[in-house]
Amino acid sequence: MSMVGNLRKVANLARRSRRRVDLSHPARSPLGSTVVNCVVYRDGLRGPETESVEDAVRQVRKRRGGFVWLGLHEPGEAEIAGVAELFGLHPLAVEDAVHAHQRPKVEQYGDVLFAVFKTVTYVEHAELTSTSEVVNTGEIMVFTGPDFVVTVRHGRHGSLGPLREDLEADPGQLAHGPSAVLHAIADHVVDDYVTVADAVQIDIDQVETDVFSPRSPRNADAGRIYQLKRELLELKRAVVPLARPLDRLATEPRGCLDKEIQTYFRDVADHLTRVTEQINAFDALLDSILQAHLAQVSVAQNEDMRKITAWAAIIAVPTMVCGVYGMNFDHMPELHWRFGYPFALVVIATACFVIHRGFKRNGWL
Repeated sequence: MSMVGNLRKVANLARRSRRRVDLSHPARSPLGSTVVNCVVYRDGLRGPETESVEDAVRQVRKRRGGFVWLGLHEPGEAEIAGVAELFGLHPLAVEDAVHAHQRPKVEQYGDVLFAVFKTVTYVEHAELTSTSEVVNTGEIMVFTGPDFVVTVRHGRHGSLGPLREDLEADPGQLAHGPSAVLHAIADHVVDDYVTVADAVQIDIDQVETDVFSPRSPRNADAGRIYQLKRELLELKRAVVPLARPLDRLATEPRGCLDKEIQTYFRDVADHLTRVTEQINAFDALLDSILQAHLAQVSVAQNEDMRKITAWAAIIAVPTMVCGVYGMNFDHMPELHWRFGYPFALVVIATACFVIHRGFKRNGWL
């Protein structure tokens, strides 16, 4: 456990050392608590700050060639209604974006592409228990149009601020327009899958080590394995359904996607396939670990039963002798013999010793 904890501390320090300012944090946004950021991009470069979303849209549509990236965090129906009317978003997609809890998918509404991604994060814990939370999930919905990208995020993690900074540092990629943002979000989400899967593997390795350790508590492992399987199932629900949407983004011709950017989705799909295979392997490994643990418990119970049976057989000898001579009949063998009492004790002790040696030799004790 100490080695695993040290590895996690090193990883945390590494992440903290490269942490950047999150530009999408609501507290840093002058546009309100729901609108976390609204930026105009032209030729891959960030434009001047805008006073409102309407002002940003007017700037883009007045001078063609740019696009608006609007970021929202858990908007309500009233808050997103104006945005939907401004960008012409389909009511069904807007309803999905508000209520969340959607499967990963890609849907086309006219010239607007609506994509849903499940975000995941690894919950740090000093020690895995039967109640530990390992994986936490959220959602990112992306509306991609000819001159806009609207991202709707649900959950406390999955911030797109660092991603925005990375894109702004690469104007050539960002110059491809909304398609570049959609690809960057998909790539960012799948990279998080890889990171979480690698972290879960550490927990699985630790559980496997504990199961086959002779000092492991017999009752604790089953709960930990079952909890880990439940958390792995939550990760699987986020990762596996995304395969078909990514394949559609990479292969199906879409007018709203830049053809050069569309080829990049194949690389994202390859990474997703790797994570999916890794998760399936984890699931199979946990099944094997659980079966091995149950087999160990069964063997231990059989050993306990053998010991109980052996001691019961040893105790049966003095019980039988004492029971016979405790009936108090007048005419019993050696009842009035002077050495009868010590003789009976010697016989009892000898019989118990012989039986004990026999069970010991056979491995019952």
